[in-house]
Amino acid sequence: MPPAGFEPAHPPPEGGALSPELRGQLIDQVISPMCASRTHMAELVIMSQSLNLAYFGTGCFWGAERRFWKMVGTTNTAVGYMGGLRENPTYEQVCTGATGHAEVVMVEFDSSQISYLDLLKEFWTMHDPTTLNRQGGDIGTQYRSAIFYTSDEQKEIAFQSFSAYQEVLTKNGFSKITTEILPAPEFWFAEEYHQRYLEKNPNGYDCHSTTGIAYPEIVHEKI
Repeated sequence: MPPAGFEPAHPPPEGGALSPELRGQLIDQVISPMCASRTHMAELVIMSQSLNLAYFGTGCFWGAERRFWKMVGTTNTAVGYMGGLRENPTYEQVCTGATGHAEVVMVEFDSSQISYLDLLKEFWTMHDPTTLNRQGGDIGTQYRSAIFYTSDEQKEIAFQSFSAYQEVLTKNGFSKITTEILPAPEFWFAEEYHQRYLEKNPNGYDCHSTTGIAYPEIVHEKI
């Protein structure tokens, strides 16, 4: 439901999806102010039945966010912090390792255009999931590899993909995957200057130490 006092110029038909006009107004009047105030994801408005959320930790979130926003079918991205103890932490607090948060990318995606498995394939191959609390020169628990699922279906697909990628990594001499797969806790927006950082700074820092191993082309029980 739109917030009290919100009057859409083009309301959707009863039971129907939001019109493009209403979606734009919601982004301008609801989502953007939330991001500016770093309000947690529980208050994020999901604006279509075909839109879903996914959360991934792959080390530094700057480069990961760019990889996800470039994928056809992703409709929105944001970076933030998950899996820690402190509410609404700052970047400086997360960097100490004391809060226990991981740097995470939130991906909103249209499941009619891209599947959760497609996102997972990008996730596994954009970083090295076998290095514990480290990606290249970035060291610390905030750089750990993580998948935070939002449904039982996402959980099942995530574990299936884990097993599939572990098999091919093992065949190529890599050690065990260290990625944690957990139910999604609270998502806290990172500061504004982190959002789409590499769009603002195209030549900015982008550290992702991959395995160089492609995700196997196999048929999963669910996609």
